[in-house]
Amino acid sequence: VFHRVSPGDTFYSLTRYYNVLKSDLLLLNPELNGGLKLGSIIKIKKLVEGENLDIIYKDFIEVNTPLKVALLLPFRAATYDTIPTNKIFVDGDRNLTNIVTDFYLGAELAIDSLRNQGLKIELSVFDTENRNTKINEIIDNKSLKEIDVTIGSIYYDETIKLANSINSPFIFPIFSKAQTAFTSPKVVKTSPDKHLYKEKLLSYVSKNYSNENIIILGDSTVASITEIRQIATILKQHNSINVVHEIIPHYGYIAQERFLKMMKADTTNVVNWVIIATQNDVIAANAVNSLISFPDPPEPKKGEEPLKRKEKTNYLVKLFGFEKSEYVDYNKLAQLQFMYVTDTYVDESSLAARVFNNQYLKKNNAFPSFYATRGFDVTYDVIMRLASGKKLSDTFKDGVSYRVESKFDYNKKAFGVSENRGLFLLEFQSNLSLKRIE
Repeated sequence: VFHRVSPGDTFYSLTRYYNVLKSDLLLLNPELNGGLKLGSIIKIKKLVEGENLDIIYKDFIEVNTPLKVALLLPFRAATYDTIPTNKIFVDGDRNLTNIVTDFYLGAELAIDSLRNQGLKIELSVFDTENRNTKINEIIDNKSLKEIDVTIGSIYYDETIKLANSINSPFIFPIFSKAQTAFTSPKVVKTSPDKHLYKEKLLSYVSKNYSNENIIILGDSTVASITEIRQIATILKQHNSINVVHEIIPHYGYIAQERFLKMMKADTTNVVNWVIIATQNDVIAANAVNSLISFPDPPEPKKGEEPLKRKEKTNYLVKLFGFEKSEYVDYNKLAQLQFMYVTDTYVDESSLAARVFNNQYLKKNNAFPSFYATRGFDVTYDVIMRLASGKKLSDTFKDGVSYRVESKFDYNKKAFGVSENRGLFLLEFQSNLSLKRIE
């Protein structure tokens, strides 16, 4: 794979996009020790047959492209006006006030960064107060009429109202289970729908299958049983996958013996691929425990020679999941080389991540939370794309963008919403680090 160095390319952007290490690039291209040179052609990695590489989006700011940006968030200032500050932020990171404040601080840092690059941005911030109490007023007073892009609201029903009333694009900034209800072509979903997680993982399993023994783990609910059967059907469409085992709890528990009856021993050199297809963390944790510790053979019977005792049977196991469980011990997941799908990934050692963390810390006296980074990534990406002078939807055809933690790979549906399909496939390593597979 070769790449021509273009304006805006950095080591960070190249390693993120091509999923390689900077050390790999330097090994293949010793001349890069002197830095990237515009127009030069560099080696990236060995070409893998059948691998499709998407186009990477090139950041570009068109001269004299001032932008009017609106940010709509439920700060609820009127509600908190008489409450002491130390009593507002008390319910942990998932408290709505923390989410909104952190998102705003991240978005503010993105605006600062873009302004420092010469972009003229007029930012209007609206407090939508409590849900559906202020949004009609904001629509009626025509405040958003001349706006180029609106980021928010974080509520799906308010976003539907806005999209039906205003002409500019609306950026739905965080994930909601209700986002599947969007139909307006003006709405842009920045978080991938959950069904895309399943598609990505099953695509990997199908592409990389080579005679592994597949077991799908579900729970006892009707929805879960239906899902694992659907997954089995999808996998069996692969020419070589003929058998897919399905297992669900009996009385809320899966006995290890039931797993072992489906598994292949390590003497066969067959790896057991176990796919967790349940959101029940208790069942998932129970299954993980069963997969990392296998029973010793029985003691010799009375009169039997100790030398005739059977050797312990072990199993080669790799674990897959559509998302990472926060309730399963990471050491155990590392033992099983757990692979899962996520919409966020950051290399903490990267220059871009260090710069963002340091700038956020300097400005806000705190390290950025998930929602602060989310606020930065969404705001920076949308405004940078608009800074090109093109319509936002037209820039989606120009490639995939990588920001601090997020990947934005937009798909514009005909006469429908634009949705981000940017997902990562990560794998736990033995040292508890995460390796990006895709």
